[in-house]
Amino acid sequence: MTVTPLHPNQVAAPVADDTSRIETAYIPAPFGTPADAPRIFQVIHGVMSDVMPVAKGQRNQQQNYAFRGVDDAMSAMAGPMRNHGCFIAPEVVEHRQRPRGEKGTHTVIRMLYRIYGPAGDCLLVTVPGEAMDMADKSTNKAMSAALKYMLFQVFMIPIDARSIDDGDRDTPIMDNAPQQRQQGGQRHQRRGGQQRQQREQQPRRSNRAEPGPWEQPPAQQQAGARRDYLAEARKAPTPEAFAKVRAAAVEAGAPDHYLAELDQVAERKRKAAKQPQQAQGGQQRETPQQGEEHVIAVAELFDAARSAGVTDRAEVEQLFSSRYSVKPTEATVAQLREMRDDLLDAAKGASA
Repeated sequence: MTVTPLHPNQVAAPVADDTSRIETAYIPAPFGTPADAPRIFQVIHGVMSDVMPVAKGQRNQQQNYAFRGVDDAMSAMAGPMRNHGCFIAPEVVEHRQRPRGEKGTHTVIRMLYRIYGPAGDCLLVTVPGEAMDMADKSTNKAMSAALKYMLFQVFMIPIDARSIDDGDRDTPIMDNAPQQRQQGGQRHQRRGGQQRQQREQQPRRSNRAEPGPWEQPPAQQQAGARRDYLAEARKAPTPEAFAKVRAAAVEAGAPDHYLAELDQVAERKRKAAKQPQQAQGGQQRETPQQGEEHVIAVAELFDAARSAGVTDRAEVEQLFSSRYSVKPTEATVAQLREMRDDLLDAAKGASA
């Protein structure tokens, strides 16, 4: 593997036809990049320090051999790469196919990987990939193989076996082979206490380096989970249920300020329970009519006031407000008509 520095504006040299050679080049960070921004070599070193081992946790059942899948390598690398601001841009720079048998397809590719860091500089790595498939997946398999070995070789992902090579159809790795069992027993006898201690301290990864959210244990099953009395108090349907929650909090040794928060929850629930009753009582009062009937009643009120000799609108409103404590525009139709009738009676009495 060779490293050749390039000028920032210089394009990487074309890939040679020899697919057995791996070429590596480096493109510096763009002009003006802060000097303290981590360069890709520092980033790769940080990722190498954080990445966890990948075991041969998958097995080809048809050909009976164990192997490390590309998803295992990607899972092991995902977290460290995110933490250090590293990402990879792949490109297929060479792709050759030929038939293999009646239905098979043999594919050979060359992949160019640009490994970027936070500073914008990148390391260019070309890796070959080869695969054969009886359907339409030979290119996919070749890309997966190239990516897997690029990750293992560039980032030196730790392994927990004696060889980085995977088994295959011709050289399967069989766990039940008598010879391997015998060799394994001899190796186990030769291991000393120091080697055993180092092996126990070394972190292991089985199938996935980063369990997804669906693989996390439920919160209620985690050891030492604390009971959330506040949440239970908010959900308590009755005062009796709240009293049980508070008693449990007291028994668990909750501090005074925590109990005060529980009491505040109870007070808010009591106030909320009273509001519907107040609203129901308010609905029994006659509300002002906002339609045409109310407008007509207001007009009839002022007409009756003029008949009684009160022509000033402000004076009419003052008389009405002193009697009903509301303005005519905010009064009910019944109040308006009652005042209208009284004014009409006063007008008739004055004319008589």
